[in-house]
Parts: sequence; structure tokens; C-alpha cells
Amino acid sequence: MSGIQSIMLAAGGTGGHLFPAFALAEELGRRGVAVDLITDMRGDRYGGGFPARKIYQVPSATLASRAPRDIAATVFALARGTSAALRLLGQAKPHAVIGFGGYPTFPPLVAARLRGIPTAIHEQNAVLGRANKMLAKRVNAIATTFERTKFLDGALAAKVVLTGNPVRKAVLEAAAIGFLPPLPDSPIRILIFGGSQGARFLSDIVPLALFALPDGMRKRLRVVQQAREEDIERVQTAYRESGIDADVAPFFTDLPARMADSHLVIGRAGASTVAELTAIGRPSILVPLPHALDNDQLNNARRLEEAGGAWCIEQRNLSPERLADELEKLLKSPDTLAATAKAAKNAGRPDAVRNLADFALALAEGRRPGGNRTS
Repeated sequence: MSGIQSIMLAAGGTGGHLFPAFALAEELGRRGVAVDLITDMRGDRYGGGFPARKIYQVPSATLASRAPRDIAATVFALARGTSAALRLLGQAKPHAVIGFGGYPTFPPLVAARLRGIPTAIHEQNAVLGRANKMLAKRVNAIATTFERTKFLDGALAAKVVLTGNPVRKAVLEAAAIGFLPPLPDSPIRILIFGGSQGARFLSDIVPLALFALPDGMRKRLRVVQQAREEDIERVQTAYRESGIDADVAPFFTDLPARMADSHLVIGRAGASTVAELTAIGRPSILVPLPHALDNDQLNNARRLEEAGGAWCIEQRNLSPERLADELEKLLKSPDTLAATAKAAKNAGRPDAVRNLADFALALAEGRRPGGNRTS
């Protein structure tokens, strides 16, 4: 058991930021370390059951545009958040503060530096995110998911420790289930999801593609699809009229188990999605979110495709007809699905949560992660 009493985690309210923070909190709890969390209102959707002693919220804002009015509003909100975080850190007295990306991480990490508390960030993607880019020069250490992370070079490279992207206990439990390709004439299970907030494009295109499959293959389909609230009814209607067995919902709390039960996943390429696919070891068609800053999802998807664990198709190149053709070829080749599942599993880092917990404790104890004491 560590002598460190508490560590503060800070994360934006999307699943991509909160899920790795959740995984680290679980592991630190197992090691007898108390965890507090700072997030924003969006975290309420995913923070239920978050293993923290206390969950705080401080003012924050995301830069909407480069317009002077938006810049001024963002700076004002972050300043208010930093002032609030200074008070919170004085009360909580954590031994370290670790940020997981998103603008809500900026106030607590700046406040921690002002109070002389060791700080670090964790970057889930293959490209350094906006908030993390602002914080990278200010923190003591940087944990990464990929061996190469865009914008982490020069003097910043000396701060970097490769840990991997940790996944929750539910994902590790699902990872124990081996992949079995579909047998002839047996059900084919396909999971479609677009990250923590769904994806309208996938709701538009996937039902059409599945309907275009040969009759015998279509009748074998068992589909689970995440869709936005406003798209649920039309997606359900599309599957019902196609005669396809489908479970459609805006959010699945048991998504890791459903992923483990699938023969093929179709989804975006957010950091948590890629981490969970590689931990569990499932073949996937990844359609990166277009127009994202620095193409972080495209970089994530290409890294996994290069490892043989997925197929990356950019949204601009994907039509219902092309997706139907790709699906028909893959579903007729169980050996290809099995080989891709194995490659995805080999690309995973099952020890990421242990690595990140070691990193966090070294930071809190005044040691440079992977090195000697910093003071």
C-alpha cells in the first residue's frame, strides 16, 4: 500500500477523457490511495459510480472560435475556474494532480502549479489535444498512449513516459473472452457505435449497407447500434422494415460486454474506442470523425490499421454500397476476422492501468516517473 494519501484527477466530460481516468481511479483505489475528481457537467452522464472520494466541478469553457468575444469569454471562464481550483486544492491537499484532456483540466492543473503540487497530463490520442498542448510545457511529466505522439518533440520529449491508455475493470473482464468467428449458418453479431455521443453518419449509412447484403447473410445478422436520441426512431424503423434483428439505444452501459460478444465492430476511432478494441481484441471497421482538429481519430485508426487490427475508411470515401461490399467480403471470411482480432489484441497494452498507476505514484512521491527524485 502506498504512503500517498490522495491524488486529484481532472478530466473533460466526454467518455474519451473520463474512461481512462476511471480506470486509473480504480487501480489507485486498489492500492489504498484516495482519488478526487474535477470534471464538468457533461461528466454526470458517465460519472455515475466513478470511484472517487469526491467529485468537484469548477467553471470552464471550450474555445468556440477565434473571435475576440469568444476568446475573452473563454479566458474569463478559465480564470474563474483557476481561482475556484486554488481553493479546492487547498482543502483537498492532493499529493499530485493528473489531467486527462479537455478544457476542464486547465484550471486545476494551473492551480496545482501555483500551489507547487506535482502535475502531469495523460494523452490518449496519437495527436496532442488542444488543452494538453496548452499544458504540456507547464506540467512535470506526460504519459502517452502511443510511442509517437504528434507535437510531443524537442524539450517536451524528455517529459514523456509511454504508459498506454488504461481501460476500466469491465473492459479487462471482457478481454478474458476469446474471439470466435461466426460459424456457417449461425448468427453474425455486429456492433455499431460512434463514441460516447453516437454518430449520425453511422445511423444514416449502416442500416442501408446491411439491407443491401445478400438475403441469407442479412437474415443471420444480430445488430447492436448506438444512435443519438433524435435518430433512434428512424434507425429502429429502418431495421424493422429490413427484417434485421437490431437493438438500438442512445447509450449502452454494458458496451464492453457487447463488444466482446461481437464478430465485427463498426465505429469511430476515438482513443477509448481504440484502447477497448485492442484490449478485448475485436476486428473493426473504423470511420474516423472528419474535420477533427489535427485529425486525431484518423491518426488513431491508421495506427491500428498498420498493426493489422482494423480497417480504416475515411467518411468521405464511404457510401452504403462500398460498406455493403466490404462487409460481404469480410463476413464470408471468418479466417480474416480471426486474424484481425488477433492483431488487434496484440496491439493492445493490457498493463496500461498498472503502468499509469506507477507513473502517478512516482509523481506524487516526488520522483520523476521512470527515474529518480525530482526534489
